[in-house]
Amino acid sequence: MNKILVVDDEEKLRLLLSKIISLENFEVYQAVDCKTALKKLELKEIDVVLCDVKLPDGSGVELVKTIKEKYSFVEVILLTAYGNIADGVQAIKNGAFDYITKGDDNNKIIPLLHRAIEKVNLQKRVQQLEKQLANKYSFSSIIGHSKAIKTATEAAKKVALTDTTVLLTGETGCGKEVFAQAIHAGSKRSNRNFIAVNCSAFSKELLENELFGHKAGAFTGALKDTKGIFEEANGGTVFLDELGEMPLDLQAKLLRVLETGEFLKVGDSKTTKVDVRIIAATNRDLQTEITNHQFREDLFYRISVFQIHLPPLRERIGDIENMALHFLNIFAVKANKPTLKLSNSYLQALQQHHWKGNIRELKNVIERSVILSENNELTIDTLPIDIQQSQNTSSNQKQLSAFDLASAEKLHIQKVFNYTNGNKTKTAELLNIALTTLYRKLEEYKIS
Repeated sequence: MNKILVVDDEEKLRLLLSKIISLENFEVYQAVDCKTALKKLELKEIDVVLCDVKLPDGSGVELVKTIKEKYSFVEVILLTAYGNIADGVQAIKNGAFDYITKGDDNNKIIPLLHRAIEKVNLQKRVQQLEKQLANKYSFSSIIGHSKAIKTATEAAKKVALTDTTVLLTGETGCGKEVFAQAIHAGSKRSNRNFIAVNCSAFSKELLENELFGHKAGAFTGALKDTKGIFEEANGGTVFLDELGEMPLDLQAKLLRVLETGEFLKVGDSKTTKVDVRIIAATNRDLQTEITNHQFREDLFYRISVFQIHLPPLRERIGDIENMALHFLNIFAVKANKPTLKLSNSYLQALQQHHWKGNIRELKNVIERSVILSENNELTIDTLPIDIQQSQNTSSNQKQLSAFDLASAEKLHIQKVFNYTNGNKTKTAELLNIALTTLYRKLEEYKIS
């Protein structure tokens, strides 16, 4: 219920207005002067103030300014017995929603209140969406408590505060773009554009045009000057995904942007200067690419000023449950199945899977299971067939080896290794064996 504050020292009028407004299903509060009104605003989440211009301890026109400075979303409608243009103009300048005359405009009060409430609700909704958007792309969106992901997140938080170029490495699907967005959101450029481009999605010519833009007449169909990503992101951040796929001659142009902040549009003879931060990502070993003459060594050293390696999902087994629950909540709401949960066997199957596609694969698997689920719990039969088969094979092996000492030892080591999120030193301590012995056992049993 929206809350209205009526401020007037005339008791009869104040009580009458309060009664009329309450009949419109508003929660109404009253104040006799500026001091009391400000106290009410502190204690109650007021949406609209209906205020007399002349009050015992001050002017309603000046009160508007004070209210808007402290409570920007609160709308104020001023009432006056003797309206004058000067007060009306100043009231609007101070942030009043409207300025009306008592008596003559009484029939306007209720419609005016509804319009003011609409504005308040819209402002609140915008603020809520802005917060959701900020949370979506902030470091709080990175899920996981494993040592590897914590290390990566802490490094990203530190570099976000600078303008340093960042290179994110790791397998496909391990969350490189999420990290890039979080770094941008945590930087001083957060209120400017973040533009991502996948370097493997375009041919050389198209990628050059996408990055740098072109001049009119540069090629057939180029009817006007067009900005590229670097120009559109001026003042913000450019995320170059799959950087290892970029052709060598474009790598040279990228190097120039990094070194001088300048580039040539396609078909232009005059350089364009920009101020952008570059975050790049690759799933390739760029050192190997340099050896094979597929990547420029000078660009590598310029773009890898600050490297962050993102671990694959199979090295973050302890994070799988939280990730699965996160995706489950998202897809359950979309599918109108809000009470879904994970069965123990389903979660165990997820934790034992190799996850070649990493987080992206996990997300897709959860979405598939939500669609196929027929009760309030995700079960193994909703998993893709390859995961089901590997789970059945694993179960059979356990049954056949129930009394085999080596199998029991392997199973125990695997459980402890999973419990420590792959921390070998901690695993060795819990198992009460030497670290060298653990390494030998991990290799012998092919545990990773």
